[in-house]
Amino acid sequence: MTAVLFDFSGTLFRVESTESWLRGVLAEARMELAEAELAEAAQALEAMGALPGGSGPSWLPEDVASVWGVRDKSAELHRAAYTGLSRHVALPDDRLHDMLYDRHMSPAAWVPYPDTAEVLGSLRERGIGVGVVSNIGWDIRPVFREHGLDGYVDSYVLSYEHGVQKPDARLFRTACAALDVDPRDVVMVGDDRRADGGAAALGCAVHFVDHLPAAERPDGLRPVLDLVSARVRTNGGDPQTRH
Repeated sequence: MTAVLFDFSGTLFRVESTESWLRGVLAEARMELAEAELAEAAQALEAMGALPGGSGPSWLPEDVASVWGVRDKSAELHRAAYTGLSRHVALPDDRLHDMLYDRHMSPAAWVPYPDTAEVLGSLRERGIGVGVVSNIGWDIRPVFREHGLDGYVDSYVLSYEHGVQKPDARLFRTACAALDVDPRDVVMVGDDRRADGGAAALGCAVHFVDHLPAAERPDGLRPVLDLVSARVRTNGGDPQTRH
C-alpha cells in the first residue's frame, strides 16, 4: 500500500451546524432574529439542504434540479445550486443568501474529526502518500492550512478544478497520477458509497466512514491505519471494501 485518498466533507472534516451557520452570518450582517424565528429559519434551511456539506435536500425545487446533479463540476454551478436552495427560505434580507454561501467556505465553518490529525500524521510517518479527492465547488486548501493539516496532504484533486466529479473514474485516476502510484496500491476513504465507491473501478480498495457530527465519530478514521498495515503485510491482494 503506497497511498490513501480521502474525501473532504464528512470524512476528514465536518461543517458546522445549520443553526451555527445562520447565527454566524446574522452576526456578520449585524442583524437579529428572535430565537423562535432563528430556529424556524435554521430548520427550513436544513430541510432544503442549503448548507453545503450538511444534510441533503428533502425535496428538490424545479429551478435547482437542472444544476443539482452537476453542481460540483464548477464554482458557478456549485454556488447556483446552493444559493438556489437557500432562496426557497424566507430571510430578512436577500443578501443573506450569498453571505451564507460565502461563510460555508471559511475555515471557521469546518472542524476536523477528532482523529483526522492522528491518522494523517501516522500515514506521513509511515511514508504513505495522502491525497484529497473531493466533489466540491471551491478551494478547500485554506481549510487544511488554517487547521494545521496541510503539511500532511501531498495533493488535492477537486472536482470543480477538473470539470469532473466522482464517481467518474477520471478523477481518481488523476489523483493516483498526482501521487505517482498504481491504483491497485491505493485505499480510497469516503462517506458516500456511490461517489467514493467509484474508485473501485480502477482497482483501489475502498473504505467507508459514517457522515456524522464530529463529536459522534471520535475514531472513525483509525481503522484506515489497520487496513493499510494489513495490505502492506500481505503485499497487495484483491481490492476490498470495508464498512
